[in-house]
Amino acid sequence: MTCQKLFAVLSMLLLLLNLPASAQKANSFVSSIPEKEGVSSEAISNFLDAANKSKTEFHSIMMLRHGKVIAQGWWNPYDATLKHTMYSCSKSFTATAIGLAISEKRLSLDDKVISFFSDYLPDTVSTNLSALTVKDVLSMADGQDPDPSFTIASRDSNWVKSFLALPILYKPGTKFLYNSLGTYMLSAMVQKVTGQKVVDYLQPRLFEPLGISGMDWEVDPKGINTGGWGLRIKTEDMAKFGQLFLQKGKWNGKQVLPAEWVAEASTAKIIQHPDYSQSKRDSSDWEQGYCYQMWRCRHNAFRADGAFGQFIIVLPEEDAVIAITAETPDMQEELNLIWQYLLPGFHKEELVENKSATTALNKKLAALALPLPAKNNSAEAIKNFNKSFLLEPNNSHIQSLSFNFHDAVCDVSIGGENTIYQMTFGDGNWQKGETPKHGPSLVAGAKASFVGLPPFKIAAAYCFKDVPTIELTLRYIESPHTEKMRCQIDGNTISVDITNSFDYGTKKTVLKGMSKE
Repeated sequence: MTCQKLFAVLSMLLLLLNLPASAQKANSFVSSIPEKEGVSSEAISNFLDAANKSKTEFHSIMMLRHGKVIAQGWWNPYDATLKHTMYSCSKSFTATAIGLAISEKRLSLDDKVISFFSDYLPDTVSTNLSALTVKDVLSMADGQDPDPSFTIASRDSNWVKSFLALPILYKPGTKFLYNSLGTYMLSAMVQKVTGQKVVDYLQPRLFEPLGISGMDWEVDPKGINTGGWGLRIKTEDMAKFGQLFLQKGKWNGKQVLPAEWVAEASTAKIIQHPDYSQSKRDSSDWEQGYCYQMWRCRHNAFRADGAFGQFIIVLPEEDAVIAITAETPDMQEELNLIWQYLLPGFHKEELVENKSATTALNKKLAALALPLPAKNNSAEAIKNFNKSFLLEPNNSHIQSLSFNFHDAVCDVSIGGENTIYQMTFGDGNWQKGETPKHGPSLVAGAKASFVGLPPFKIAAAYCFKDVPTIELTLRYIESPHTEKMRCQIDGNTISVDITNSFDYGTKKTVLKGMSKE
């Protein structure tokens, strides 16, 4: 090798060594020790302890400081490779598609909603409907009341037409009302002006630059992404989205999203309850103001926010992002844990290395797990259940149920009207698999719900509560939710109680049946 070539190689190596870490790894984050980034490992450990004792069932967390991962963990059986249902975090991605379409001059904030859908207008267009703009819809100030989302999504096949037919009671832009169907309308606008579903439009503009892959998004009966819900992405993908906003739309030196849009989309546009007292507003992360399909938080933060505790929290003053997936009955409590335990752990300067605290934190993160059904097999219990049952007609459309125990697992067949769902449940361990059977969902009643999605990933385990009673736990691990079937035998008859996790014991479906024998 000539001196000239050697010099060129050495120069290239030096260049690579001096590149920022983010530039060397385009599609994933660099990891760092919390103290090196000015965060206390002990504070994160204390958060995890509190999280495990809280009402919230945490599924994952990823913390970024100065663009580096300082802590990440998944509560088994959830893991880093899995997508997770975003619910209303989806809204922030829909708004981002609007921002990109505006930057491409395909539409504007002041465009009237009716200008996109002339084919679906009611016979009489009211003054308020005529005045409704893209900006009004982005800020949840459509003027409708009550929220029409669940009614229309479950009843009608043309959601655009139904939305436009609803009365708009208040002058658009003046009154906040959370309206997921309004976000769907934003998705429909993007598809109207681009000819692509939001998920496809975002592919080269957002997902590819950030190295996000494998995502999917539910559609309505017309093939339009649902917009206000239905996106499924991984925890790391959530963190990337938050980091993009923290970096004012830049990613690896490229302006992926206009900085002006990032500022506009994350700034409060309307207050949910302007009549509340200041003290009441100060105690709630839902009273800090609504942006464009994002919420302001206390501590000068903002967030993408999804039902049951899906959060992408951006903390500009701390140069930090926190992404969480979970299932909780109390989303405010979940945020309170962050403010109480994590926020005080952030410091401006690098902290003194604390090897024992960091080691303890890493062990805790690696050991995160949700409780497993107890292993308590018995030959008598197995004999009771190792058979098939025919069920009486029911609203769950389950016609049969059969059990086959072998090798410390139980194969369960659930017979529907036109298919049989087969799943394997572990005895004291999670058996992972896939099923086309739809799991619990807040929007399961929507027409076309889950259409086009691949089979759902599951983790399943069983336990005997006593000799005549078995409980099947079925976790839909790409969603926040879990389904339980508690089966009790009395002679040749079986009673099956079905519950799902997000009802928190308030609802139960009871099925009855007889043994085939």
